[in-house]
Amino acid sequence: MSEEIFNKVIVAWIWIGVIVFLVNLKIVAPYGRHASRKWGKLINSRLAWIVMESPTLLLVLYFVLSNAASINYIAWFLTFIFVAHYFHRTFIFPFRIKDRSKKMPLGIVLLAITFNMFNGFFIGYYLGNFALYPISWFYSIQFIAGILIFGIGAYINWRSDLVLINLRNGDNKEYSIPRGFLFEKISCPNHMGEIIEWTGYALMSLNLPAFAFAVWTAANLIPRALAHHKWYQKYFIDYPSNRKAVIPGLW
Repeated sequence: MSEEIFNKVIVAWIWIGVIVFLVNLKIVAPYGRHASRKWGKLINSRLAWIVMESPTLLLVLYFVLSNAASINYIAWFLTFIFVAHYFHRTFIFPFRIKDRSKKMPLGIVLLAITFNMFNGFFIGYYLGNFALYPISWFYSIQFIAGILIFGIGAYINWRSDLVLINLRNGDNKEYSIPRGFLFEKISCPNHMGEIIEWTGYALMSLNLPAFAFAVWTAANLIPRALAHHKWYQKYFIDYPSNRKAVIPGLW
């Protein structure tokens, strides 16, 4: 596939992401606290996470390793941090979940697999075939700014996940109001962190697949955060009224 055709496909994928964002504002994805049997048989969430996140990791590794001889240091670095995130998301995060009874509908798992196959293909194909960065890229403003933003987002995401995981200590399986860290400002700093993370990645790499990935991340997580926020307000009568959903002080 030529780079021109590849880029046209990515632009179409970005527009699909915009449409999905609008749909997600109307239809809440039925997993986690919003789980529903209407989307198929419920399966163990730990298994579901591993199965649905694996395609991204495997496809990126496949395309990069298939063209390893032609890839320079910048592309290897971009591959490394992408793979590091998805290795954690696929093989570490699921085992940090303490409530083993949580379920996810099969329909959602299949949709996530499809989404991750497309994104894994786009990121991997670009890094393996078109990522021709000069070594001076390491010292460019966009790379330095991007990696700082990526690191901040990754930390917010990891720290917020830790707060949520610790809410389920011991035999406690009931939902409770998250406290501390950025939870005092917004309901879903974990989602905000991931959006910041991939925005930083798009900036440091400056390519269409990375930008598309950032758009799709926001398209999925902003509506998810808004749904969580509404759920918290409905479920807890004493939920802090000053909290926003995903952007402190705004939204």
